[in-house]
Order: sequence, then structure tokens, then C-alpha cells
Amino acid sequence: MKTYEFTLVLESSGGISDQMEDALFEAGCDDAILSFRNGIAYLDFDREAENLEKGVISAIHQVEQTGMPLSVKRVEPSDFVTSAEIARRLHRSKQSVQQLISGGRGDGDFPLPIAGVTAKTMLWSWQEVVGWFLEKKKLDEKSIYENATTLKQLNESLDARHDEAQFKNIRRITKLIKKGRSEFV
Repeated sequence: MKTYEFTLVLESSGGISDQMEDALFEAGCDDAILSFRNGIAYLDFDREAENLEKGVISAIHQVEQTGMPLSVKRVEPSDFVTSAEIARRLHRSKQSVQQLISGGRGDGDFPLPIAGVTAKTMLWSWQEVVGWFLEKKKLDEKSIYENATTLKQLNESLDARHDEAQFKNIRRITKLIKKGRSEFV
């Protein structure tokens, strides 16, 4: 068993109360601290589990089986990262990450941002970045990549379950893109 640190961002249809805090504790979330930031409730976990996925899923089940109007919206740390967050997570300087991004260092094939190309702040996929560092042998721990993949998949699954119509629309658009590809080739 290993201890995993993660955060569950909560949604509540009835607000957060002392009753909820007690219910979370009784449901097994005694390895978490309930906190608030800008009106958002979240639980910081230090959970012992066989792997990250099992730890997070067990925590989600406990939260959502309290009998209280609670659900889990997201799991953090997020897959979306800025260049500064990349540097922080990998214990590198911001300058070294910027040089990799700009092509001033390395092969010039750093992953493309997933958002923000025309904005002041660009965002990358943590999973893609860690995969790139692993591929370039600039990172030794494969578990970092595996955990990034797990968190990304968990969040995609949480998004899909909250909005089935959106999930169906994604499948529809994917089919249209594939169909369009064959029409233009």
C-alpha cells in the first residue's frame, strides 16, 4: 500500500454544513481535510491504496454515499498546466521549461499547448508533457505518467457522467470528423 495525495472538488445542492462534515467522516473520509476556497468545497486526501485509481474511486464512493446532497465534480491535480506549473511539478526552473517550449533547448518537439495559443497564458496537458519527458529520458519515474493518465481519465469520466447529452454529442461530432476526413482524402 502506498499513500496518494489528491483533491476531490465537491458539488452540493444544499450547501456545506457541519452535518456534511460529520457524514463525510463517518463514510470513511477520515483521511481527508474539508476546505473551502472562493466558495468551493474540496477534500484534500492522503489515502492509502493499492494504486491511485483505487484510492480516488474509493474516496468518490464514500463522498457520494453519505446520504447528503454531495457529488464529486473533479479530481486534482488537474491535467491542465501552465509552463510555471510544469516547472513546479518537475522541480525545474521556469527558464528551462520555457527554453524547451520555445525550442531553444532540446529537439524543438515539446508538446503543443492544448489551449491558450492566442491568449496570454497557454495550457498544456500534464499527461502529454510527462509522456514527452519520459520519452526523452528526462524523467525516471514512469509512475508519474501513469498517475497523470489515471487522473485525466477519472476527470473525463466524471465530466461524462454529469452530462450524458454532452457525451453523446462528443461521439456524434467525432463521427462527423471521421466521415469528413474520408470525404476530403
